[in-house]
Amino acid sequence: MPLRQHLASRLSTNAARLFGGEAGAAVLLIGVALLALIAANSPLAGAYHHFFHAPLAWTPVARLESLHHWINDGLMAVFFFTVGLEIKREFLQGQLSTPPRRRLPILAAAAGMIVPALIYWTIAGGNGLSRGWAIPAATDIAFAVGVLALLGSRLPPSLRLFLLTVAIVDDLGAVAIIALFYTSGIDLGWLGAAGGIFVAMILLSLLRVRMAAPYLVLALGLWLCVLHSGVHATVAGVLAALTIPLRLDRRGDSLLLRLEHALTPWSAYLIVPLFGFANAGVHLGGGGLAGLLAPLPLAVAAGLFAGKQIGIFGAIALSRATGFAAPPGGASWAQLWGVAILCGIGFTMSLFIAGLAFPAQPDFAEGAKLGILAGSLLSALLGYGVLRLSSRR
Repeated sequence: MPLRQHLASRLSTNAARLFGGEAGAAVLLIGVALLALIAANSPLAGAYHHFFHAPLAWTPVARLESLHHWINDGLMAVFFFTVGLEIKREFLQGQLSTPPRRRLPILAAAAGMIVPALIYWTIAGGNGLSRGWAIPAATDIAFAVGVLALLGSRLPPSLRLFLLTVAIVDDLGAVAIIALFYTSGIDLGWLGAAGGIFVAMILLSLLRVRMAAPYLVLALGLWLCVLHSGVHATVAGVLAALTIPLRLDRRGDSLLLRLEHALTPWSAYLIVPLFGFANAGVHLGGGGLAGLLAPLPLAVAAGLFAGKQIGIFGAIALSRATGFAAPPGGASWAQLWGVAILCGIGFTMSLFIAGLAFPAQPDFAEGAKLGILAGSLLSALLGYGVLRLSSRR
């Protein structure tokens, strides 16, 4: 093959791997985060914040008075609905469907949430910042799996499977945290209406209704009721997803699989990037990156970067030593450490929890965002480097 054709072939192959599939979603998230940072630290900062936070001239839902509210409380409910579909599929038919398969991912995810929270408490818990303890506890599944996908076939498939299952359990834990710890001012009337709609969706599933329309109409009603109940509206997305039937028909298909297949590209390439662009614009201020030494950003960054890898890698080592569960087959200890580091990428979920933790304290929210970006960037770079070096060996 002539040199020119060889170079063109290599370039097209690398471009396809970089911008397609899971890797493409990660590259897109990096791009929107950079754009948000540029916008928030440029003469466009005023227009950037006004665009997302200014009251809308008209809104069909009074509680969603700005574009930022529609993204965080509306579109992100669709994201959580997609996550809920994936969680249900994995627990019923996937890699979390049997107790032996669940052991290591559940232990690793739990340790990967507890240790970052403890590190956060150690650094910032005594500074009036205790509500942010869950910010470094979540992993961004799309970002972490996307970075892993950049390495292509250099790594054993068991590593991707382990990362995916840990991140799914992690997402389930994050949803539980949002529902239990970031809920205030419960309206029992709206909550009761939400419960009635949820029961109606369960009955549809028990009656084996396979059409999507009844579920989606009731899911919209469930979202509206939860939105007004005081529980965060995105919890409705996961609850609705749990009622979608997974029973396979004669063609080997199901409503859950069809909805997941249809929504995943929209979630990965539109909803999550839009959320990232609307929420990652942190003003670095006159001190620049020196602001990372403040208790809040330092606690978040340390929780993500150090806490995640300590918790998850420690859980893997402890499971192996005690015989509780075997580590992923075909993976070296260096590769397992690299995957544990990647779990410190908390971009989407951490930004979301930061907004819930400090809704009326913009300075705290900005500090948390700075720590999220720093911790996620360090985890992505070091994790990628460790995995790339270990794959060469």
